[in-house]
Amino acid sequence: MSEIIRSLQRDLNDFGDDLHLIGSERLGNRHPGEHRGNFGAGAAAEPATPEAAAAVVRWCLEHRVPIVPQGGRTGLVGGGISRPGELILSTARLNRIEAIDPLARTVTVGAGVTLQALQEATAEVGLVPGIDLAARGSATIGGMIATNAGGILAFRNGVMRHQVLGIEAVMPDGTLFSDLTRVLKVSAGPDIKQLLIGSEGAYGFVTRAVLKLESFNPMRATALVGVRDATSALALIAHFRAQPALQLEGAELMWQRYLRDSAADKGFDVDWLEGDAPAILLMEVSAGSEAEARDALEEGLAALWEEQGLSSGIVAASLEQARRFWALREDSDFMYRHFPAAPSFDISVPPGALDGYVADLRSRLKTVDASFDAYVYGHIADGNLHISVIGDGVAGAAFKEPIEDAVYSGVADLGGSFSAEHGVGTEKRRAYLAYGNPARRAVSQAIKAALDPNNLFNPGKVPYGAD
Repeated sequence: MSEIIRSLQRDLNDFGDDLHLIGSERLGNRHPGEHRGNFGAGAAAEPATPEAAAAVVRWCLEHRVPIVPQGGRTGLVGGGISRPGELILSTARLNRIEAIDPLARTVTVGAGVTLQALQEATAEVGLVPGIDLAARGSATIGGMIATNAGGILAFRNGVMRHQVLGIEAVMPDGTLFSDLTRVLKVSAGPDIKQLLIGSEGAYGFVTRAVLKLESFNPMRATALVGVRDATSALALIAHFRAQPALQLEGAELMWQRYLRDSAADKGFDVDWLEGDAPAILLMEVSAGSEAEARDALEEGLAALWEEQGLSSGIVAASLEQARRFWALREDSDFMYRHFPAAPSFDISVPPGALDGYVADLRSRLKTVDASFDAYVYGHIADGNLHISVIGDGVAGAAFKEPIEDAVYSGVADLGGSFSAEHGVGTEKRRAYLAYGNPARRAVSQAIKAALDPNNLFNPGKVPYGAD
């Protein structure tokens, strides 16, 4: 047992079952999540109440012990990596769904609640959170707030910062900041919660939040459509978004290599995909009934077929087939079985710039090495692309910076971002410094110095103050 855990047990014994302390032995029996280094500290605290979390932070401040906040440990950029001498502060036991208000369409929820658990609870009153993503089974609300998560519905509802009405968090001085506002309109000075949203645990530890809820319509139709480019896919999206009796529920674009390799991995027949369609659009709409949704989807595709140069398409005949369509897009682990340690990226550009960016990206990768290519897929309606670079030796140290430069070059000039929805963590430190906005960096560092002068909250990560 580490000295940190022994001291915490001695000093915070009064909290009893409200505070679980875990040493390296027990952590060793748990899955560390996306990064093996997440449990590097070998010591973790799991408070069950905000007050217990605040006590842990005050203890760490007194003893100068760095804190690494962790949620579901599904982050892809190393934002939860911890080291010996640090303490993991976990939201795992802050997992209560406290109140669902169907009239106000809000929910008050603990930071450790998973997105899927929240979706299932709110579905009972015909509502859903206004955000969805593939890691719904493990991603926690606190982690999604910390990274300002985006996902499938961002094109319609915005990202996490647009879903949060109120927030509670333990600040680096150990005080409990509580602003659990449950209304949308607040014009009462600076909105402090926005400092915490997207701060990746650098400014505080989120304990509870109030989120907006949206209507859920299960009457849906889903299609896969071969398109000539992103511009053609965006025209389809615009058509269906303009239909007053329809709601666009999802629009995901997969460039051909991603679709074909994902399909092969899952035994999914793509013989219907005629010709050599450069990309495939996965689209889902809802309407008054499943028949209305399906008819509208088929009629819309027929009306735009020649105009947009559509090559092929298939509308799901059942809910199970629709789920298989979505698995093609969301179950992306096949990439790492084919190309272990393939460098992966998460960028956004204005949707109208997608075709030019992807063409330029492939050209830039070929200048790094002729064998290099990329799996490209993502949330097309908001311009968010996920990119995994593949080829012989892509994981080699000599290629790390050239590949990053190939991916990030021109993104800011287009009005985009080098990090769209996964955060910065440790893996994007160079990109943050080389491609991030310098004015934003300076302000972020000034805020960090004011809130956390001892640099105890998630040190060594964004916004990269003095370590």
